[in-house]
Amino acid sequence: MALVNEHFLKLSNNYLFADIAKKVNAFKVSHPKSEVISLGIGDVTQPLCPAVIEAMHKAVDEMAVQATFRGYGPERGYDFLREAILKNDFLPRGIHLDPSEIFVNDGAKSDTGNIQEIVRWDNSIGVTDPIYPVYIDSNVMIGRAGIMENGKWSNVTYFPCTEENGFIPQLPDHRVDMIYLCYPNNPTGTVLPKEELRKWVNYALRNDAIIFYDAAYEAYIQDDDIPHSIYEIKGARKCAIEFHSYSKTAGFTGVRCGYTVIPKELKAVTLDGKERVELNHLWDRRQSTKFNGTSYISQRAAEAIYTPEGRQQTQATIDYYMGNAKLMHESLTKMGFKVFGGQNAPYLWVKTPDGESSWRFFEQLLYGASVVCTPGVGFGPSGEGYFRLTAFGERDNCKEAMRRIAEWIG
Repeated sequence: MALVNEHFLKLSNNYLFADIAKKVNAFKVSHPKSEVISLGIGDVTQPLCPAVIEAMHKAVDEMAVQATFRGYGPERGYDFLREAILKNDFLPRGIHLDPSEIFVNDGAKSDTGNIQEIVRWDNSIGVTDPIYPVYIDSNVMIGRAGIMENGKWSNVTYFPCTEENGFIPQLPDHRVDMIYLCYPNNPTGTVLPKEELRKWVNYALRNDAIIFYDAAYEAYIQDDDIPHSIYEIKGARKCAIEFHSYSKTAGFTGVRCGYTVIPKELKAVTLDGKERVELNHLWDRRQSTKFNGTSYISQRAAEAIYTPEGRQQTQATIDYYMGNAKLMHESLTKMGFKVFGGQNAPYLWVKTPDGESSWRFFEQLLYGASVVCTPGVGFGPSGEGYFRLTAFGERDNCKEAMRRIAEWIG
């Protein structure tokens, strides 16, 4: 008899956004004349820029000609894209990497969820709280998280990020083997100053720990003194893996492309302590077995955002979304809400009024203004009493949502 992986049974029945979708659909059925505006899920709305579309058309044409047709591509990614990544995303910041340290993927979600496979199941983990759900769920699936007790996983160390500590996680007072950091942060939209990030790198070096650093929203950073990469910190190459995505940078949520950086200096030790193993090699072996590479068309599309035209057009889209964030931040603040984020990231983290619970406020906003938010508690226990709004909507919808909310609260 085949036995089920019972760790999966520990997960909640639905992924957070599936739960939200069910509640929104139920509202639409009972209120068929209401036009719902969703500022909940972080999906983009602006079309791909012209430079990307042109590159994709050209790549499709190549696939129709015998001489330029391509089948299986390299699992690590094509050299043309990895070279463009190094030249544009890292060298200008004084970061020197080798192309073999870049792994092109089909979006950051896949790799942030799968990366934990290359380290032991009994490593201890620590996460900022609130947190992107994939980090926790993927560790639950392998049996690393323990059991759910009072809203927290028993084998997970939580680093609360709240208004009281300025949304800056504090170092733990004990050893943690695996640390998940996401900056600019999803969901709070806040950032981590360089001196604070340096504390985490130094902690990881002292404790022989690994930092999984999700930099999916680094293109939205506006302040010059905020780091775009953890490798701007001395020593990070020895303790950190970094994840990047084109989903929000260039609207690739439907195209699927991103990349992961695993420096060759990064090593983990065997159980007997006798050998230190390069994780770059292990990830390469894992990808060669389980991944056939990102499509040629998607990689040519990603390469195009690094052209002068592509950079200009992509920046214009980022500016559009950050314009939405500014509009929403100002509007909500005028209404009396306490608003965080939205200045270096496309997310706003808003305190619920009068201490209302996150899910209760979600329902009130949906039924009172036909606007969808994301309940903060869905991202972790420290998210209770907050809700998240995304700036990825269309401008007119953002304006209308703000008008509805203002009218609803009187």
